[in-house]
Amino acid sequence: MSRHQSYPLFNLEQAGVPDDLCPVATVVSPMLPGDWRSMRPVVDRDKCVKCAVCWLYCPVQCVEEHAAWFDFNLKTCKGCGICANECPQRRSR
Repeated sequence: MSRHQSYPLFNLEQAGVPDDLCPVATVVSPMLPGDWRSMRPVVDRDKCVKCAVCWLYCPVQCVEEHAAWFDFNLKTCKGCGICANECPQRRSR
């Protein structure tokens, strides 16, 4: 029977991490909101009046401005659908 001993990845005291801070919370996750998105926004570019309501209401600010329309950064989009619900022209879906 072998004994296994777990070792921390780094010394918390040497790293200056406070004792009351959970070490799991200090690990940065590379996962972006777009990695778990359930819906994908689509803009009807011919009908977009560029009112910026989608940009205003987006909780993660993934709406990007172009010359004649707004588009979405799918890496950061959560897929919440707020932009489609708030669009007065219903041009994003």
